[in-house]
Amino acid sequence: MRNATIRIRKANDALSDVRAGFLAAWKRGEYAGEHFDFESPAALFRVLTPKRWELIECLQKAGPMGVRALARALGRDVKRVHDDAMGLIEVGMVEKTPDGKLAVPFTEIRADFVMKSAA
Repeated sequence: MRNATIRIRKANDALSDVRAGFLAAWKRGEYAGEHFDFESPAALFRVLTPKRWELIECLQKAGPMGVRALARALGRDVKRVHDDAMGLIEVGMVEKTPDGKLAVPFTEIRADFVMKSAA
């Protein structure tokens, strides 16, 4: 069971978190999940567009499928679905199975971000 957390963090905070998380997981010897860190909401939404989010949801519900079947399920053009899938593969949110199908490797994806006032 793999889990992912999507976070909005400044680059130096993300690096510190990755280091601390790695060390904690190493000491415990347990899988601690995977993180996708973005420096701003704009950066997050460039990668996770509404159409790509829908693609991820469809794959999570239906399981692995080919690009054409996924395009049919989404009611979208095959080329556009292919382009979106390649963008998600590039960041690691979607993977190709050994038989070439697309799959979301995570059973759970969480979003984690905090907005603070300037105080």
